[in-house]
This record gives sequence, C-alpha cells and structure tokens, in this order.
Amino acid sequence: MMKKLGIYVQVPFCQTKCTYCNFHTGVVASSRFAPYVEAVCWEIREHQELLRATGVPWDGGFVEKAHSQEWLCHEAVVDTIYIGGGTPSLLDPAHLRDILEAIRSTFVTELVEVTLEADPETIEAEKAAAWVAAGINRVSFGLQSFVDKELIAAGRMHRRADIYRAVPILRAAGLRNISFDLIAGLPHQTKQSWRQSLEELAALAPEHVSVYLLEIDEGSRLGKELLLGGGKYSAGAVPSEDEMADYYEMAQEALGAAGYHHYEISNWAKPGFESKHNLKYWQREPYLGFGAGAHSFSGTERWANAHDAAGYVAAVQNGRLPVEQHEKLTTESALEEELFLGLRQLDGIDLDRIEQEYGVTLAGKFDPLALAGLVKREGSLVRLAPERLSVSNEVFVELMR
Repeated sequence: MMKKLGIYVQVPFCQTKCTYCNFHTGVVASSRFAPYVEAVCWEIREHQELLRATGVPWDGGFVEKAHSQEWLCHEAVVDTIYIGGGTPSLLDPAHLRDILEAIRSTFVTELVEVTLEADPETIEAEKAAAWVAAGINRVSFGLQSFVDKELIAAGRMHRRADIYRAVPILRAAGLRNISFDLIAGLPHQTKQSWRQSLEELAALAPEHVSVYLLEIDEGSRLGKELLLGGGKYSAGAVPSEDEMADYYEMAQEALGAAGYHHYEISNWAKPGFESKHNLKYWQREPYLGFGAGAHSFSGTERWANAHDAAGYVAAVQNGRLPVEQHEKLTTESALEEELFLGLRQLDGIDLDRIEQEYGVTLAGKFDPLALAGLVKREGSLVRLAPERLSVSNEVFVELMR
C-alpha cells in the first residue's frame, strides 16, 4: 500500500508557560498571530522553491525503499494534518481556516484526520463550530490532570470545571474524535489523585488517551529546579520515579479495563481511533512540517526550521527558509530509528524484514533483552514486554550500544 504524506503545522504561542514545559513556545501579544499565520501560509505555498534554495531535495514527492533495494518516487498525497503547539486553539478560527486552505490549494489531499491541539479554557461554541466547518475533525486536549491543586502547581490556566464545560461544547459541534492528555508525576500528585484523574477521564470517554511521564531536564523551570535540588514550582512535591512508574502501570490497568487499546508506549485508543498522523512518526512515514521549529522527514532526510517565531517570520518575509538542522540519514541511523521507533509500538518490529532490508543480523542484540524479560519474541516478531513498559528506556539504551 502506498504511503501517504502527513503535514504538521507548529503554532508556538501559549497564554502562559507551564512549569514543566520544555518546548520552544512563548507568550506573545495576539497581534503577533496574524503575521505568523501569513508566514506559515506562504511557506506552505512556496515550500518547494524554499526548500530547493536551502539545499533540501524535495520536489513534490518522497522516496521509499522497496524490498528490491531500489528507491521509488511517489507523488505526495496528504491524508493527515496536525496543528500543534503551543496552544493553536488561541488562534482566530479564520487563521486556522487560512492554514488549511493553503494546504488544500497546494497539495493533493485525501484527508482522513485533521487534528487541532486545544486547551479547555480556550473552548467556545462558536469557535468549535468554525473549526468543524474548516475541516478539523479531531481535537487533542491538553488536560494533564483533573485535580485543581495539580493544575495550579503546574501553571496551567484551566481548572477541572473547564474540562466539564468544554467537552460537551466539542461534542455538540460534531467532534467525534477527541484525545485527552494526562501527565503522571505532576507536583502534589498522589496515587489517590491519579486514580481520580483516570476515573474521570474514563467517564468522559474520549476516543484517544495519551499518558506522559513528567520529564525532568534543564529545558523546563520545574525540571531545572529539581536537578538543582531546589523547592520552587512545588519541586519538593514531585512524585518519585518509582511512584511515576506505578502511576503508569495504574493507567495501563484502568485504560485497558475501560476498553482502550494500548498501541504505543504513551498512547491508548478506542478501536479505530489510533492517531493516524502520529503513527507516521513511529512508522517512519514521510511528513512535512511548517512553522517555527517544525520538523520534516522525506524518507531519507530530516530537517527542521529554527525555533524563534519572530526570526522565522522575518526570514520567510525575506524569501528564505530558516532551516537550522538538515541531516541525510545513514544506513546506521535509519536502522537505529527502525528499532527505537518501532519498539515504541506495542505491535513490535519484524526482525526478518529489518534484517533483510538493512543487511544485518540482530538476534544477538535481542537475546539478552529477552532473557532479562525486557522484550518478548514470537518468531521474527519482537515487542517490549507489556509489564516492563514503564522502564522501556533501559531497552533503548541497551539497543543503542
């Protein structure tokens, strides 16, 4: 089956910076929104010329390696769009409509999934209706928690009541594909409060759920405070790594009991509602990213725009694309991606296919992991052990040695 192209649009604006956030987003005046959207639309329409001038060989299609080891060229047919951020739901609906129209007028489209990331406090009936009219058919909701104490400590703008106000508005607008995000490990989170979030989520019955463990690194205010051993941002109330692992396992059990299929380390879905766009990332299918900080993958090369939104707008207005990363994948790096991204999916990887395609032998890499109970093998199929998913990083570290 021929692969289709995904498009990602980055909107790097927020109302506030959450304490745990390590993304390149910012709080700016709403007057900055329109110039940014204009730049994104221009990048979309002129992407071939801009990429050519930057030295990225994208000519309107993508290449795919066949089992014969030959490279095949396919015309780009877009079937998924993901508008992420940041908080894209802050944009005026007309801005979102302009972005989608730019995509439709530039690419051949057979759209099956068009996702908008949104925060609960930004939801209004008129906006939701306009999103559906523009072609958005999926909303990814950044809830993070149903407990106000945790939301306040994390610097979130919404409260539990906003969730219960917003979901009926989206349903009334005709949205039948909603995803909820939760974070395990927020300050003040306990086993009881985490169970509450899981139970309330299940009662609202979104079609899709993402559960992320709190990331602790220097990229966020909370992460930096934790690494320094300080107490700002409720750092002293962050659960331990063992507690986070327990919360993850609680989520596995609760979501499974609620009828969700666990298909990727951090993602669960009701049957048929797996994220078609995000699957492209894990299955190494091609996608184009537009906007400040957006990443792209052609099948053989990866590139990314610079993160600074103002610099991005200025560059596009001057007729150039601010690509700050551009990598042509080697066989070795492509193989690493196959293993790392493939194992994130609970269906696992087919060793026979990978060994044939890359001309390698991998059994020696996986035998010790199987003996340690970290992976399970069924013939040529290898998958992470379901009961060890909370320590999956151990597997990835071993594989990359």
